Amino acid sequence: IIIMTPPNVRIIHSGHACNIEEERYTERVYTIREGETLELTCLVSGHPRPQIRWTKTAGSATDRFQDSSVFNETLRITRIQRHQGGRYYCKAENGLGTPAIKSIRVDVYYLDDPIVTVHQSIGEAKEQFYYERTVFLRCAANSNPPVRYSWRRGREFLSQGSDKGVEIYEPFFTQGETKILKLKNLRPQDYANYTCTASVRNVCGIPDKSLLFRLTNKTASPTIKLLVEDPIVANPGQTVVLVCIISGGEPTPTLTWVRNNEELPKKSNLNSETLTIPAISTEDAGVYSCVASNNVGNPAKKSTNIVVRALKKGRFWITPDPYHNDDNIQIGREVKISCQVEATPPEELMFSWLKNGRPLRSSERMVITQTDPDVAPGTTNLDIIDLKFTDFGTYTCVASLKNGGIPEISIDVNISSTTVPPNLTVPQEKSPLLSQEGDTVELQCLVSGKPKPIILWSRADKEVPMPDGNMQTESYDGVLRIVNVSREMAGTYRCQTSQYNGFNVKPREAIMELIVLYPPTVEPVYTEIRQGLGRPFLLSCRVLRAHPSKVLDYEWKLGTRLLTVGQLHTRDETEYHVRALNREGYGAYTCDIKNEAGAGRCTFLVTGKAYAPEFYYDTYSALWQNKPRVYGFKLQWTQMNPNAVDRIMAYRLGIKQTGHQRWWEQEIPIEDNIQKGELLTYNLTELIKPEAYQVRLTPITRFGEGDSTERIIRYCAPVNGKFHCGFDEDTICMFIQDKTEEFDWTRHSASTRDTKYTPNTGPSSDRTGSKQGFYMYIETSRPRLEGDKARLLTPSFNIAPKNPYGNVATSPTYCFSFYYHMYGKHIGTLNVYLRQKSQTGQDTSVWTLSGNQGDRWRQARVNINPTSSFQMVLEGIRGSGIEGDIAIDDVTIEEGECRDPPPSSNIRSLASPAAVHIWQLWLTLLLVLVGLRR
Repeated sequence: IIIMTPPNVRIIHSGHACNIEEERYTERVYTIREGETLELTCLVSGHPRPQIRWTKTAGSATDRFQDSSVFNETLRITRIQRHQGGRYYCKAENGLGTPAIKSIRVDVYYLDDPIVTVHQSIGEAKEQFYYERTVFLRCAANSNPPVRYSWRRGREFLSQGSDKGVEIYEPFFTQGETKILKLKNLRPQDYANYTCTASVRNVCGIPDKSLLFRLTNKTASPTIKLLVEDPIVANPGQTVVLVCIISGGEPTPTLTWVRNNEELPKKSNLNSETLTIPAISTEDAGVYSCVASNNVGNPAKKSTNIVVRALKKGRFWITPDPYHNDDNIQIGREVKISCQVEATPPEELMFSWLKNGRPLRSSERMVITQTDPDVAPGTTNLDIIDLKFTDFGTYTCVASLKNGGIPEISIDVNISSTTVPPNLTVPQEKSPLLSQEGDTVELQCLVSGKPKPIILWSRADKEVPMPDGNMQTESYDGVLRIVNVSREMAGTYRCQTSQYNGFNVKPREAIMELIVLYPPTVEPVYTEIRQGLGRPFLLSCRVLRAHPSKVLDYEWKLGTRLLTVGQLHTRDETEYHVRALNREGYGAYTCDIKNEAGAGRCTFLVTGKAYAPEFYYDTYSALWQNKPRVYGFKLQWTQMNPNAVDRIMAYRLGIKQTGHQRWWEQEIPIEDNIQKGELLTYNLTELIKPEAYQVRLTPITRFGEGDSTERIIRYCAPVNGKFHCGFDEDTICMFIQDKTEEFDWTRHSASTRDTKYTPNTGPSSDRTGSKQGFYMYIETSRPRLEGDKARLLTPSFNIAPKNPYGNVATSPTYCFSFYYHMYGKHIGTLNVYLRQKSQTGQDTSVWTLSGNQGDRWRQARVNINPTSSFQMVLEGIRGSGIEGDIAIDDVTIEEGECRDPPPSSNIRSLASPAAVHIWQLWLTLLLVLVGLRR
C-alpha cells in the first residue's frame, strides 16, 4: 500500500471555554473569560506527519501574539487577557498538496468596574455646583460583550417614564458605551444615593458590578491651590518641594502629580499633598502638574515649570575681516572673536572678557556685543577694529549666571602672528587605506593652522550613518578610529573643518578611500549528500562575493587528501565530479576558495546513511488485545527517500517501557526494495497493560545504520469490533471534510440551531431526541446553489486478521449503518460511497436516497466488503431550494453482516426514488388485500 496523504486539521478545545459557537459559513467562535486558561489543540492527520504551526491575527493593530509563532499541537495561554483575543490559525503542512489551515476566533469576555461622573448643564455654572436645575450622572464600564446599565435611587429602580423628573438615555455617538441619568429641575428628593449597575447578563459567569454615588446639596467639583512660584528656578543638587492643597470638592477629591503629562522621576517622594524632589538635576526639569479629581465636573489642574540652572557646550570661532578675500589675520584689519554657550535659564546668562588675564571693557576699538541678531542666542562677540601688534595676546570669554550657584565656563582664544586659517591634507599612505574585515583602522586628516578646529567626519559616497550611528562624527585630532571594520564600511569618507574652535571661514575638506578586504563568501556552507555505492554525483561550490575577486584560487579535498586545485578567472563556481562512488569515497569533501584576505569553505558530507523512517499515525484500531494482561500494536511506517542510498536490508527495532533505561532490540529483515510512500507494518505483541512504550526504528544498509526515529505507544482500551460516532465531541471521531467540494458538513445541535433562518427543514433534535445532542448536517441556505456537494469522510480503517501474523484469505464483511434526516420540500440527494486505498480515485457507490422523507430520523444499513484499508464517504447534494437540509447521526461500522433491516426503514442499498415508490405501492396493495381477507 502506498501511503502519501496531504494534511488535514481540526481545532478542538480543552481549556476553560464558556461557549463554543459554530458560525454559519465563516468560523468557530471560542468564548472565554479573562484570566482563565485558553487551550486549543490542533488534531492533524496526513503522512508524512505534518508540521503544525499556530499563528494569530492581531486583536488590535499593535498586538503580535507573543512576538512569535507556536510550533506545537497544543496552544496554551494561562490567564488570558483581553488583548489576546482574535483569530487563531492552525496550519499543518507536510510537503504534499497545499497546507491545511483551520481557524477559530477567540472572544475574551470581561467587565470592568463602572465609573460614575457628574456634570451640570454647560453655561449655567455658579459657585455652588448643584444649585443648578439640571444634573447629569454618566455611568460607563469597559466590557465585552456590550454592557447593560441600570440605575437605582436608593432602593427604587429607575426607568424611562417612571419619574417625570428623571430621563434616562444613551448618547447616539457612544454606541451603547454609557448610560446617562438626567435629573431635570432638581428637587429635594433628588438628593439621594444613586447606584449604577453594569451587567453582561452573567455571560461566562461574570457577575454584575455596581457603584454607588451620593448626591447632596454640597456636591461640588474639585478646587486646588498650588503653594509655589511659577517658574521655580533651582540649582543642581537642591531639594525642591511642591505643595498642592485641596480647597474644595465633594466627594473628597484625589490628588495626582505628573511631569510633562508623564510619570514623575523615580527618586521623587510623594506624601499626601507634598511632592519632594531631592538632589534635582537638569533631567528632572519640566512642567509639574497637580491634578485633583472626584468625578464631579472637570478635574482641577495647577502647574509650575521647574527650571534647573545649567551652562554647557562652550565654543568659539574667529572671523577674519569680511571686507577682504584673504582669510588670514593681518595688522590693520578687523578681526572678530565669537563665544557661545548654552544657558538655562537664558535670561540669566552674563559674559565678560579678559585679555591676558585682565578685565577688558568695550571701547571704540574693542567693541563687545552680547545681542547680535545675526547669531544664535547665548553668543557674545569681541570686535577688534584696526588690529595692532599690541593687540596680540590671549583673550578669555567668561560665561556665568546672574544668581551664581553654577561654575563659570572660560574659553581662551589666542590671537598672534601665528594665528592662521586651517588647512587639511591626507597623508599619502592613508588613501586609499587597505584593511581586512575585523581590523581596527584609523583614517587621518592632517590639520594645520592655529587654532586647530574640530574636524567633522562623514560618508562622501552615500547618505548613511557613520559607525557610531550619527551622520557626522567629531574629532579633535583629525583621526577617525573604526573598531572591527566590516565590508559595509568600505567607501569614501569626507573630513571637514568646523567653524567651532577655529576660523569662521569656508570649510576646508578632504576625501579619502577605505578599502576593506574580506575572504570569499560561498554557498553552500554545509550540505549533506546521501548516496549509494557505484552512483555518480556532482559537488558545486559557488562564490557569492569577495574582495578582491578578480583571481581566486580553489582547492578540493576529501578529508586531508588533496583532490584538485585551480583558479577562478571569469566563473563564480567550481565543480567536482565523482563518476562512481566507492567505500573510500564517503566522508567530508571541502572546497576552499581563497583570496589574499582569507578563504571561504564549502563542506559536503557524503554518506550512505539511510534517511529516518516516518511513523504512520492515522491507522484506525492499531491496538488489539487477545489476552487478559497484554496487548498488541500494529506499528506502521514509510521510509523517507528510500532510493537515495543503497537498498534497506533491515530495520533495527528498539523498544522499552517509558521511564525505564533498558532497550530491547531485534532486527526486522526486508526482502524487497522499498518504494517511496510504501506502508510497512510490524506487529508488536506481548505489551503489558497498561504500560506505555517508547519505540525506536533504525534503517540498515550496506553502509551501516541510518537515522533513527522514535514514537510513544500508549495503551487505550479498544472498542470491541465496532466503530461508533454520535458527533458529540469536537473531534467528530476524526471524520474529515473533503475540501475539493463546494462546501462542508456542519456540526450542530438543535439547541443552537437558527430555525428562523431555515424553516420547515432539518431536525429538531439529534437521533436520540435530545436537543443538546449533536449531529452533522448540510446547510442549504444561501450562498449554496443547486447541485453543490459536501463530502464527509470517516477515518481510515485497516482490515486486520484475528491472528496478527496471519493473512486475509477472503474479504471480510462489515455492516455500515447510520441515521439520516431528510425533511423539506427541496431535499436533494444523500449518497454513500466506499473508498479503498487499493483503488485510488475510484469510489464505489453503496447507498443512495433522494427527496423528502418526512420530519423523522430513519436508519440505513448496508453490507460492505472492502479488500484493503478503506474509508466511507457520505455525500450530501443540495436540492432546488433552501428547505433542503440533510442531517446524519450515529454512524456505525461493525464486523459481520448487518442484522435484519430496522423496522423504521424501507430503503435498500442503491434504492432509487422510483423503486421506493413502487415498493410503497406494493405495500399499500398488500394491506388492502389483508383487510379484504379479514
